[in-house]
Amino acid sequence: MNFEIELEFEFCFHSFRQCKDGTRKKRYSVFSCLLSVVNICKRLQTENIFIIFVENQHYMPNTINKVELRNLHIEDYKELKKSMIEAYPEMVDSYWKEDHIEKLLELFPEGQLVIVADGVVVGSALSILVTEDFAFKTKTYKSITGNYTFSTHNPDGEVLYGIDVFINPNYRGLRLGRRLYDSRKELCEQLNLKSIIFAGRIPNYGKYAHEINPKQYIEKVKRKEIYDPVLSFQLSNDFHEVRVLKNYLEDDKESQEYAVLLEWNNVYYEDNPRLINTEKSIVRLGLIQWQMRSLGNLEEFFEQAEFFVDAVSGYGSDFALFPELFTAPLMADYNHLTEAEAIKELAKYTDAIRKKMQEFAISYNINIITGSMPYLEDGHVFNVGFLCRRDGTHEMYRKIHITPNEIFHWGITGGNTIQTFDTDCGKIGIVICYDVEFPELSRLMADQGMNILFVPFLTDTQNGYTRVKHCAQARAIENECYVAIAGCVGNLPKVNNMDIQYAQAAVFTPSDFAFPSNGIKAEATPNTEMTLIVDVDIDLLKELHEHGSVRTMKDRRVDLYQLKKLK
Repeated sequence: MNFEIELEFEFCFHSFRQCKDGTRKKRYSVFSCLLSVVNICKRLQTENIFIIFVENQHYMPNTINKVELRNLHIEDYKELKKSMIEAYPEMVDSYWKEDHIEKLLELFPEGQLVIVADGVVVGSALSILVTEDFAFKTKTYKSITGNYTFSTHNPDGEVLYGIDVFINPNYRGLRLGRRLYDSRKELCEQLNLKSIIFAGRIPNYGKYAHEINPKQYIEKVKRKEIYDPVLSFQLSNDFHEVRVLKNYLEDDKESQEYAVLLEWNNVYYEDNPRLINTEKSIVRLGLIQWQMRSLGNLEEFFEQAEFFVDAVSGYGSDFALFPELFTAPLMADYNHLTEAEAIKELAKYTDAIRKKMQEFAISYNINIITGSMPYLEDGHVFNVGFLCRRDGTHEMYRKIHITPNEIFHWGITGGNTIQTFDTDCGKIGIVICYDVEFPELSRLMADQGMNILFVPFLTDTQNGYTRVKHCAQARAIENECYVAIAGCVGNLPKVNNMDIQYAQAAVFTPSDFAFPSNGIKAEATPNTEMTLIVDVDIDLLKELHEHGSVRTMKDRRVDLYQLKKLK
């Protein structure tokens, strides 16, 4: 098997000529490259290696003392013109005239950027605002710029459209283009714009036009089989292709007049942003690790519950999470009955508990997830809980997967509703204990936009807790969300089937650079009554969805498999 490799080296001529140490370093760098290639070829069992060296000599200054990124001023025009001419040698007289730049500065001064090295303009990025619909429908450079008059600029547009970006070839290799694009992204976020869109040339396509069509060319560039100086750069900057444009730029022979419409999405964009009642970026969770204890009556239960609501709301928590079946001590009065009969008696308290939790949610200004409790409906017992919002509204959620123990002792029936809940802190999901061991549920919720998954649980041994903990961690990673778990601790005598409990409340995160390396934001002390107060940053999830090291939600092979609700 033969293997052909094209290596492109951007050598700085001056550094080779000036110092022996520099020469030695360059040779070592090339040697390292060659060694890597040889090792790769050995693994591929390649017989012959053909290496083509392409030296791309850019004559940078000996040293650069200062690099500045700022807005463009009309006084920069002469240097801007010079750099533009050098950047586009193949497109004669294609530079912007001074009146063009004056018009751009008049219409949208904050969208015009320059890179200045030691007082010299060496690069620029020029932009206008347009509507998303106009950006997607317009097919030529002349029409997007209003025949170069920029009459298409719309100050109410939600899209930053890039009309030009270039770096003087003498200053390439310093990642100055990346600085310009990072600044564009920051501007997009600051102005609350939906995206950056532009049509990128594909200047190397002319070399392959006789062999492949533009679509095939783009795929090869994406797979790094072909290098394109424009498209390769844009893809590495988190832009994605929308479609191919034909006859986009007149006389662009290198690209055969083709271009690729590219887009970068602003994950922080808010449609109709509000000044008050906005969704929070930093959400504070209050997890309650509840001690099972004998309670004389319902009022004692309310006192204990209110104590914890008061405690976590006092620390400014947005949510209070109670454990599964934390109402079980109230079954002590019915211990003379069978387990199935006792659980039905406990269910009679559920409506009163829900109403009291609604009162707490309003008076303590906190969203309360009431763990779970039995609920009697049409002769069937369900394991349910309530989301009691601080605005006074509430919604019920039901445990879907029922353990053999729950069926055998209590005759619990599984629910049949998979849903997410809207809150003033974004969309959340709630699953009860055993449900977290079924990844399909939380994946469907993640598809609906869930950011935080709450898991009230009840486990009697470390074995059971380990299942809940590790499955919850897996849900956080695979769904790119936060998962909060809270359970009961201690012993509960005089209540059948509720003897011992084991728990350790925790908040789990995805596993990427912005999060803890072990995926654990915080953990409580095992088997000790306490609260756990934890802040989670929703904006980090938005970054992860778009720019994470891995993107499990976006990279699914939906062409091979799909998950959907049947009811």
